[in-house]
Amino acid sequence: MSDSATHAFVGADVAATGFPTVTVVRDALYDRIPLSAPELALIGCEHFLRLDRVQQLGFVSRVWPGAKHTRYEHSLGVLHLTRLAVARLRSLPGGAWICDADARTVVAAALLHDIGHYPFSHAIEELGPPVLPHEEVGRRLILGSEIATILERDWRLPPASVAALVHADRESLDPAARVLRGLLSGTLDMDKLDYLPRDAHACNVPYGGVDTARLIDALTIAEIEPAVAGDEARRIAIGEKGISPLHSLINARQEMFDNVYWHHTNRACMVMLLRAVQEALVAGTITGVELTDHDDASLLALLRGPEMPDATRRLASALAERRIHKRAVEVSARAIELYGRLGNLWFDPAARRFVERQLVAGLAALTGAPVPDAAVLIDIPKPERWKTDVWVAFARPPVGFQRHMRWRDVVGLADEDFKRYEEHRRLIRIVAEERYREVIAAEWERLIYPLLGGAL
Repeated sequence: MSDSATHAFVGADVAATGFPTVTVVRDALYDRIPLSAPELALIGCEHFLRLDRVQQLGFVSRVWPGAKHTRYEHSLGVLHLTRLAVARLRSLPGGAWICDADARTVVAAALLHDIGHYPFSHAIEELGPPVLPHEEVGRRLILGSEIATILERDWRLPPASVAALVHADRESLDPAARVLRGLLSGTLDMDKLDYLPRDAHACNVPYGGVDTARLIDALTIAEIEPAVAGDEARRIAIGEKGISPLHSLINARQEMFDNVYWHHTNRACMVMLLRAVQEALVAGTITGVELTDHDDASLLALLRGPEMPDATRRLASALAERRIHKRAVEVSARAIELYGRLGNLWFDPAARRFVERQLVAGLAALTGAPVPDAAVLIDIPKPERWKTDVWVAFARPPVGFQRHMRWRDVVGLADEDFKRYEEHRRLIRIVAEERYREVIAAEWERLIYPLLGGAL
């Protein structure tokens, strides 16, 4: 970003909330991020400081050693971009409906959007109850900690309003907050606009390119006919100069999943962590609430403790010592029945654990020797949601276009097109301790197909 663009962005930052700048931090992406006293109060609280010990990309640094950036710096980036977006919207002729309290609420929510995040990325959440979604953890932290005091005292905001935005609790949001929620969660949210280029920069990969300045400058407000828009007639939209940059954003997300987030080493680490935590939860040696107090290092140390189940200790020690399970079998979407049956296990972690234990039992019978529990695991990446519900507002629409159109109708691409690409690139893997890799690769049909009539 050029110096002139940086200076303009810094000025817009301050205009969003009206809080005067008291200090500036240097950022790898944006150069300078100004911070106010209320923002510093939140950044300095215990729960926010924990994010400085939680890596943004979990185990990706095992592949790209530079990818050690944290949820802390990402949160600062989302704060910065959200202030820019709010300032842009408030500067428009139709932006008077965004009052000071609305602006402060969405900016505070941007800073706190990851406050309830578990260590090591999203994997732990996939276990389901008693593990709560990080948005729910965040809501509880905002309402029940020092954060609530800071929001009331320094931000002059009711904590419940900020918590509702973080939790995406649509029913408890007022009309303005329902519109502004799109800046935090959606196709064109500030979360994506920060993490994609930040992750790409840290990994030093040529993916994740996003024209952030142009997208924010393209933001506008559209008043759409209720019969077309549904229950929300007022929408955050983009002007026509944002059409192509939005396409680049969506492509960047696909490329980063394809090349970084779904890298087989990172995925193997994630499924090892998931099963280690699952075994501890089943044994009652850890609780879902306790998980939210930890950072990356403290959680791994806890899971290696003597009170933990043997499988938990083995997996956690293997992660700490970089003895990572190896991919033995990869299943693509073209193996329709097997892919579908295995993929359904993502929605039932207990069933996945049962099948993994059955695979271990089958491997022991095949080799005639004991096989440690959790030596064989099933890696199932989360099925991603590809939604492109963004409106384009044309000042002078081309012949055949309308003044307001959905982006997907403008470019001729549907959500199903992006989902189809994802399904063909998303692989389900059987991973195992290295000593079992070759035998599983050779005998996988004898191990897996007998299970198809049972738990699968």
